[in-house]
Amino acid sequence: MRTVRCWAAVTAVIAPSCAALAGEAPFGLAWGPVATVPRPLKVGREANLTALHYPRGWRPAVGPETAEVVLVVCREEGLQQVVWVGLPLAGDAFARARQAIRDEGVRRYGEPDPGPSPGSEVWPGGGALLATREVGDGRRELVMTTFGPGYAACSAAHRAATGHPAGAHVADLIGHDGP
Repeated sequence: MRTVRCWAAVTAVIAPSCAALAGEAPFGLAWGPVATVPRPLKVGREANLTALHYPRGWRPAVGPETAEVVLVVCREEGLQQVVWVGLPLAGDAFARARQAIRDEGVRRYGEPDPGPSPGSEVWPGGGALLATREVGDGRRELVMTTFGPGYAACSAAHRAATGHPAGAHVADLIGHDGP
């Protein structure tokens, strides 16, 4: 339950600032109504959310360090969240990959604030979050999520239907209890 509260707080901070981000989403996609998307491997639905899962090698998850991409499409607002999961890494390889992603976040959105879980960072002005997911064997995956301009409305509708905000699903993905 602490996870849901922490992620609800993060999405409350990020989502209102997303209004300025209308337009292009990651991977050349656009925020909002979706006419076509690549065929996903898996589709998950809950209330007003549809999650489209793309494993490594399936467009848009074609980057060399990409394990999975999840597109979250809201019934009314269209595409409002993109979740990128990196390959499992450890040691220096993990540190280099994290720094490269952080540097790109700083270039695009400015300096981040501490996020809701240990080692996570959030870019309130850019509607993005960088976190880590433990996968065992001392390896971790980086998880970067970005939010569209209608995310706050989408999350509010999701909370009304389910009792939890849309961001609770990313918290589950990362597997942190949060502070």
